Amino acid sequence: MAIEISKMNTSKGKIQYNISGSGKPNIVLINGGSGPLEGWMKILPEISESSSVFSYNRFGVLGSDKPSEPQDGLSIVETLREALKIVGFEPPFLLVGHSLGGLYVNLFARHYPNEVAGIVFLESSHPKDISLNKYQGKVVRTINKMFTMFDAFSSHKQFNEVHFVKKTVEQIHEIDHFPDIPVYVITGGKENRMIPEEVRKKRIEHQLELLSLSKYSKHISAEKSGHFPQFSEPRVVTDTIKDCIEQIKQTTL
Repeated sequence: MAIEISKMNTSKGKIQYNISGSGKPNIVLINGGSGPLEGWMKILPEISESSSVFSYNRFGVLGSDKPSEPQDGLSIVETLREALKIVGFEPPFLLVGHSLGGLYVNLFARHYPNEVAGIVFLESSHPKDISLNKYQGKVVRTINKMFTMFDAFSSHKQFNEVHFVKKTVEQIHEIDHFPDIPVYVITGGKENRMIPEEVRKKRIEHQLELLSLSKYSKHISAEKSGHFPQFSEPRVVTDTIKDCIEQIKQTTL
């Protein structure tokens, strides 16, 4: 399935997007850091059979405009809400957040609880994951620092979301309340030998902590997947989204 990409004007610049399918609840797919909307290709045909699905490229990704201001979580959430209003995509939404996108989903639900019907955290970042940087080797930390120094020479790169993860985490911590909605957490079960064992264990702990956000929560392990279950086990992801839809229907009766 080829994804038809359209473009819209927002107050902060042009962004690329796609809307597929029809039906409720409206589903919003939120990519990981710098991930393109094509990353959802393997799950889009199935979930769009019964729901309307919105996916998009954030500022700085492929054909969307370069960011003109810092891309912290609130800035990203507000641009997304503006984009959804422009195309008439109405809440409440089922939000699916992959990797870094999980932080934006988390933040969205805290700021706009009445606009979110359910959440699927897909190999998602947890606010505590930021502390795992201390386990990185000195060489990796030095290289990362060099890259951020180079980014400072290019105005749009200094606004890249990867430089504002700490700020996004702070924004999440500012609001304690999280809506009592269905929350599904998909974690890749395949070990990555590049990741130290201590980091892997901490990260799994953090994944399970996401379950405490709601009494309607469920953990799903994508046993054959690493960080991208939507590529390696799309069926696990589509089945989880469908389960979440059923749970939304039951909890809103």
